[in-house]
Amino acid sequence: MKVPAPMARLVAALSRLPGVGEKTAQRYAFWVLAQSPAAAGELADAIATLHQRLGFCATCNQLAEGERCEVCLDASRDTRRVCVVESVQDVLAIERTGEWRGVYHVLHGSLSPMRGIGPSQLRLDSLLARLDEGIDELILATNVDVEGEATALYIKRLVGDRTLVTRLATGIPSGGELEYTDRVTLGRALRDRRT
Repeated sequence: MKVPAPMARLVAALSRLPGVGEKTAQRYAFWVLAQSPAAAGELADAIATLHQRLGFCATCNQLAEGERCEVCLDASRDTRRVCVVESVQDVLAIERTGEWRGVYHVLHGSLSPMRGIGPSQLRLDSLLARLDEGIDELILATNVDVEGEATALYIKRLVGDRTLVTRLATGIPSGGELEYTDRVTLGRALRDRRT
């Protein structure tokens, strides 16, 4: 049986979402159809206005409804300590910890010659400009993979001795067992040990 064109269009649109195949998209489409027109309209409006209402913070490149994000507008934040991350999702993960009271700088990616991403595709110019405003510490919180490590090393070399540059500690996750820990992670845990 062929589904009506409006349903097929919604299924096709939903199946373009990451991790959503045709069956899942069809299940979502039928869920939307089962909702009241008001609830479906609310979902459609939220999607339709997303690009109109959201942009990126002029200071840190994080999501913002205005020119600056909530973190940059928060006067209680330590603006002299900047945590450099690859994505807005990384900001959200760090914020969930409740441990960080500094500010952020979002690169929107990492160096990846294989994917054609070089330094000019990252938000490095604005990071260097922020250094001129007086930063005491730059914390590199890029991913612990080849691309994230290359990005952190590149930033460290780019910054030089203009400010203190640190890297997030890495090692064995809480609850992890040594025998199942890979060689690189275990080596880092030994090197980054503390009292």
